[in-house]
Amino acid sequence: MDRMTLEELNEMDDEIQDEEEEQDETEQTQLFSMWETVANTHQVILPQDMAGPIVQMTHHNHVREPVPYTVLSQHEKCEETTYEERLYPAGKWACITKGEPKYEQSISLGFMKLIRYICKENSVGQQLGMTIPVINEIHLNKEGTELVQEVITAYYLPQEFQLTPPLPMDPEIQILERSPLQVITREFYGPATEETILREIHFLWELLGSTDNVLRETYLVAAYQNPSIPNRRNEIWFIRRTD
Repeated sequence: MDRMTLEELNEMDDEIQDEEEEQDETEQTQLFSMWETVANTHQVILPQDMAGPIVQMTHHNHVREPVPYTVLSQHEKCEETTYEERLYPAGKWACITKGEPKYEQSISLGFMKLIRYICKENSVGQQLGMTIPVINEIHLNKEGTELVQEVITAYYLPQEFQLTPPLPMDPEIQILERSPLQVITREFYGPATEETILREIHFLWELLGSTDNVLRETYLVAAYQNPSIPNRRNEIWFIRRTD
């Protein structure tokens, strides 16, 4: 068998490297196209420089740290859980507020900025890791018929960063410590639009009936999967009063 020369080995390494780079570029293009399609449905332009962070998020997506909580009670109907009551401990969150004309625009633009923070645009210059769920705090008008424009999107800092959270490079992002939170949750699937959110709020109120110790103008929408997944998991959270 003929032995390969050093030059031939170097040429082979270059070919393998070129193939890997082509595969990386193809993957990046495909992922960007998927996210761009979702952004277009939300009437948001996805900047080309989001391609890198999107690939990073996708590669780290298999390791997602859940926000810690304790189940207080479960309520069932026909042997299926209709809603659940949980207690979330105090913790530090990276939060951003957006007030776009549509809810979907606010959460899209807010989440894009949080992705950049998670993917190295922070004071430690490293990938922080994904936690789930991402929370969107919403408010209803007095009539309860539509959402107020201002939406707060929040990302829970992983446990290793809870004591000393990396500072965001983006001045719009704030690190806030939230008090313990007791919530009533109900799961739903698919895109979380203003229409579906209002429907889920109405449905959960029907299940609960009359109750005075739950906030009626502020709610939380929990997102567990990235926006490119069509039938993604969400939850609507009702907040128990603390007073």
